[in-house]
Amino acid sequence: MQTSPDRHEYPAHWEADVVLRDGGTARIRPITVDDADRLVSFYEQVSDESKYYRFFAPYPRLSAKDVHRFTHHDFVDRVGLAATVGGEFIATVRYDRIGADGTPASAPADEAEVAFLVQDAHQGRGVASALLEHIGAVARERGIRRFAAEVLPANTKMIKVFTDAGYTQKRSFEDGVVRLEFDLEPTDRSLAVQYAREHRAEARSVQRLLAPGSVAVIGAGRSPGGVGRSVLGNIRDAGYSGRLYAVNKALPEGQKELDGVPAHRSVRDIDGPVDLAVVAVPAEHVTEVVTECGEHGVQGLVVVSAGYAESGPEGRERQRALVRHARTYGMRIIGPNAFGIINTSPRVRLNASLAPEVPRPGRIGLFAQSGAIGIALLSRLHRRGGGVTGVTGVSTFVSSGNRADVSGNDVLQYWYEDPDTDVVLMYLESIGNPRKFTRLARRTAAAKPLVVVQGARHGAAPQGHAVRATRLPHATVSALLRQAGVIRVDTITELVDAGLLLARQPLPAGPRVAILGNSESLGLLTYDACLAEGLRPHPPQDLTTAASAADFHAALSRALADDRCDAVVVTAIPAVGEGSVGDAALAEALRSASAAAPGKPVLVVHVELGGLAEALSAAASTAPQTGSDKPPRNAPGPAPATERLPTTDAPEGAHLIPAYPAAERAVRALGQAVAYAQWRRDAAEPGKVPEYEDVNERGAAALIDGLLARGQGLTLGTDETCDLLGHYGVQVHRALPAPTPDAAAEAARDLGYPVALKATAPHLRHRADLGGVRLDLADEEQLRRSYAELTELFGPPEELRPVVQRMAPRGVDVVVRAVIDPAAGAVLSFGLAGAASQLLGDTAHRLIPVTDREANSLVRSIRTAPLLFGWRGSAPADTRALEELLLRVSRLVDDHPEVVAVTLEPVVVASHGLSVLGASVRLAHPPARDDLGPRTLPAY
Repeated sequence: MQTSPDRHEYPAHWEADVVLRDGGTARIRPITVDDADRLVSFYEQVSDESKYYRFFAPYPRLSAKDVHRFTHHDFVDRVGLAATVGGEFIATVRYDRIGADGTPASAPADEAEVAFLVQDAHQGRGVASALLEHIGAVARERGIRRFAAEVLPANTKMIKVFTDAGYTQKRSFEDGVVRLEFDLEPTDRSLAVQYAREHRAEARSVQRLLAPGSVAVIGAGRSPGGVGRSVLGNIRDAGYSGRLYAVNKALPEGQKELDGVPAHRSVRDIDGPVDLAVVAVPAEHVTEVVTECGEHGVQGLVVVSAGYAESGPEGRERQRALVRHARTYGMRIIGPNAFGIINTSPRVRLNASLAPEVPRPGRIGLFAQSGAIGIALLSRLHRRGGGVTGVTGVSTFVSSGNRADVSGNDVLQYWYEDPDTDVVLMYLESIGNPRKFTRLARRTAAAKPLVVVQGARHGAAPQGHAVRATRLPHATVSALLRQAGVIRVDTITELVDAGLLLARQPLPAGPRVAILGNSESLGLLTYDACLAEGLRPHPPQDLTTAASAADFHAALSRALADDRCDAVVVTAIPAVGEGSVGDAALAEALRSASAAAPGKPVLVVHVELGGLAEALSAAASTAPQTGSDKPPRNAPGPAPATERLPTTDAPEGAHLIPAYPAAERAVRALGQAVAYAQWRRDAAEPGKVPEYEDVNERGAAALIDGLLARGQGLTLGTDETCDLLGHYGVQVHRALPAPTPDAAAEAARDLGYPVALKATAPHLRHRADLGGVRLDLADEEQLRRSYAELTELFGPPEELRPVVQRMAPRGVDVVVRAVIDPAAGAVLSFGLAGAASQLLGDTAHRLIPVTDREANSLVRSIRTAPLLFGWRGSAPADTRALEELLLRVSRLVDDHPEVVAVTLEPVVVASHGLSVLGASVRLAHPPARDDLGPRTLPAY
């Protein structure tokens, strides 16, 4: 949070929307003098018992003096916050700064008394916990480090709010009152508690949208056609298990039904609760609809209406107003401009979308920001859902449109613990909060595969998406996602290919692949594809074109029983003219062999020829769902013959074998599964952030505070840079300025020969290839001669800015950088120095804080890493020292968010030890809020 320049100025940056425990939302904001009537009304609705717990005595009403005290704050020593729904208070919290004697005080006193009051109707929703997070952040911003609270022993709910928060605290009991004191500095436990509450609340908010007990479609047209009428028909035809209503204010007065669905002119006229409203009215009428929904108690909205941020600046303002208006009533929004949501669970059967058919029920969770891509994904899963031994379908589908409120982060929170979802597939055109996404993705990927394809990778995000700007290139963001366990793919086809494998087969234990089939050529193509993906294939086993189903069964059984094999790719080319009977026999042979050894994945590459395509046109992969003898209404057309395989009913619990029309696609999916399985194994032992005894965190903090007192942001000078890095055990070789030959000679005498002479002008810095560096100068004569050569070649000393530096032991030159990105957070980067690495983009990245295991993998993840490990007979570099340097830089940036950029270049890594020859550091005041702050919903 940023400090207000005027202690009495209204701190607008304290305002925030939060998701509560039950999935509803509330707005938290400072209490002002204009809130007197709201405060009185709020207090009147609080029970006598709650009033007694707050004031330790009967207190039926607030006096005028009380109202003045509780609404007049200086926002420094006295602060009050309120949680509001529908513009009315549902809870309040305040703190008063106190001195050592417990009386009112001002800074530098760093303790405050805190007290809460929650309306009885809203107790149990997690309101007090959310308010504690926010009042704690406000207090830290105002220099308060500790809270004290006095609570009656019978007020167990409030005691639990404090004790469950995770802060370091102590408790005492005196004069019949429990006194709690706790530090406000975030701890690992308090952050874990905060993240757990965030997860439960956001998951619940999505669950309320995806599994509503009742749905109203607002804007269902009187005549067939149109968006609202289509959505209404789709919900009805899917067999929705809850109550369904049609709403259209233009309905004739006496009309009670529309397409067999109860119809009303307003949602207010519905007798009973409405959990979800699908809004399909023109944008100019949405505000009125939201008001009616909020007043009726609707829990969430799916807004399919267009005309918002995707239409330009005016639409963006309309979209922001829509979100603010909906959150006022505690509602969450999917959309606007959304394609809709689907839940195939037999307990729900909801198709509140523009998709005319519900996809097959299955174990895949599907998220798409684009409606068009959502249609394409549903269609491809419909076509590709058939496998060798059964079909794979969708558990839930969300198309978020402009994702003004509910985003991929929220849906990830839901899918993480959804028992009906085993694999998550996401199409993202933008990531509103990459730092939070990577945190959630890491947790999700540790439990179930998460496959992501990013659109708009090389340009701006779609106009409808308001996102934080990032300075990181797409390749860096992708690397950070992979670090978090995300399976990054480049196309929709790869998304479906990987998803089907991960949903159907176990993860491979390693990269060793057996290849068998009845085509030598297809086997060789598969072998080459495995090598290209970094796998370790065995030589293909050719069963010849005369192979029978029994031959395939025997060969697959042998391969799966081989301890040297981690996965099997079966290649099959059916004989021309064979019918579907042979194919069904092959499917059964593969299924039975795979079922006997279920611990290893099996994939099929199936090239279809001749009469087989016609025989497969009736295969179960495109058949209607069970119980229907009609073709699907407006279903996607028949798949190309190369994408269909015969299916048979798989036994309960059996793995389904995915089939691919090309070897490259099958092997690419397998390679992604192998890499993900390795990540899972590594994530089980994540490593640790080591402690170093010589780190002086307090000394660095004092130095940073003193430097920042000069201004908002600055690049440190050489001495200041060396001092700050020295507090973290990073020693930089001194470089003495040499404005004249005599100054250069004097500097060399101080440092000791041999020395290096370098030009540090911006166009020559770190460009040894241009000749601006002279190394191994053994004496003054060589130094003066080199000085004359540099000035003759490149100009006078005032342009060259020459420096003299003591020679470091020879080794491999590397670059270490850390930067605070406004979207992704703190990122540590590493690569070899020099033009070759820059041209290749050969740089690796990790999110800060970096663990010892991550530092080890960071050093080894660049393509030029062999140069550090004795390539072509050279001496291996001291990578242990390099990893320690990376960890120290990571620790510096993690401990001090004011350090927004660090560059160490070059760092010479010798056989024993390393030398940091150049360093720069930039400081700035930390951002207003980061991922360590209180829970808030994004305000786009």
